[in-house]
Amino acid sequence: MVKRFDKNGRTSQRSTMKDKQTFANLSDFLQQLQTTPTIPPVHLWQPEYCGEMDLVIKANGEWWHEGRPILRQRMIDLFSRVLWKEGEDYYLKTPVEKIKIEVEDVPLSITCVDQIEQQGQSYIRMQTANQDVFILNEQHPLSLREFKGEIRPYVRVRYDLEALIQRQAFYHLVDLGELFEQEGKTILKLSSGSTFMELIVA
Repeated sequence: MVKRFDKNGRTSQRSTMKDKQTFANLSDFLQQLQTTPTIPPVHLWQPEYCGEMDLVIKANGEWWHEGRPILRQRMIDLFSRVLWKEGEDYYLKTPVEKIKIEVEDVPLSITCVDQIEQQGQSYIRMQTANQDVFILNEQHPLSLREFKGEIRPYVRVRYDLEALIQRQAFYHLVDLGELFEQEGKTILKLSSGSTFMELIVA
């Protein structure tokens, strides 16, 4: 359900009627995305804010709607393509609607890390669970930070959206890098093309 609010933050009495249209519009737009392999230009859209949807992206990467997990991966993939972040808030955004959702940690997750060769250089390639594929570089930097007492690795994917690097993918990333000790700390050094990164991992 989408909760709509007036200027004072009160729930709109017309929300029930508008909810059906909102879902219909979102569904229609997502169907159109199925024929387009690229990420849509979400940054160019300036839609009206339409309220909140009971959709939660859990810290473990699961998507839940109205208290139930979404099991259709294709649906999750489509929703992920219209994710948008403003400040600390997350939305699903189309050219005509912007719907707020809840994200417990970050909205995306890295499930695959490998190394490729292009024009004589080695690059680290990453892939999200939703089929985003990109090269680790200055536009896609790594970071480590705490979440509920656990230090987690992240990477920026697009439009300020970050992905959690899943455990097995991070182990592979470590294998592609070089570990060394400096001032009592363990540092992971990575190279991807002309980009060099260092992470304090212990």
